[in-house]
Amino acid sequence: MKEKAVEYFKQNFSCSESIIRAASEEGLCPKELLPVATSFCGGMSSGCLCGTIAAAQLINGYNFGRDNSKGNEQLARKNSAMIIEEFKKRNKFTCCRILSAGYEGVQRKEHCSKYVADACEIIEEMMKVKV
Repeated sequence: MKEKAVEYFKQNFSCSESIIRAASEEGLCPKELLPVATSFCGGMSSGCLCGTIAAAQLINGYNFGRDNSKGNEQLARKNSAMIIEEFKKRNKFTCCRILSAGYEGVQRKEHCSKYVADACEIIEEMMKVKV
């Protein structure tokens, strides 16, 4: 999934869209979430929460949220915290503005590819958890 997501990111999908597109191809979420993911790029266009984290949280909620066949609110919340903690462990920050500071254009895209890959690895680890 990681390789696909990074490739989509390099093809001008946003970070969040890239992850959702790759995840939908892996059967982790429906492709109908792709338009939702558009809102999360560029820290929701405010520079706040990195779109890769938002995408990971969408996939978490889809798979483990309330009223889902695997629904387990406690696990969904535990996963939410794990996503943030693991991302911070790898990158120190979750804020798009901070993570991408000093990078623009092609350099930013290359720099942020790491965050797309990290989020995919975190999602894959999260999906291994048994309900």
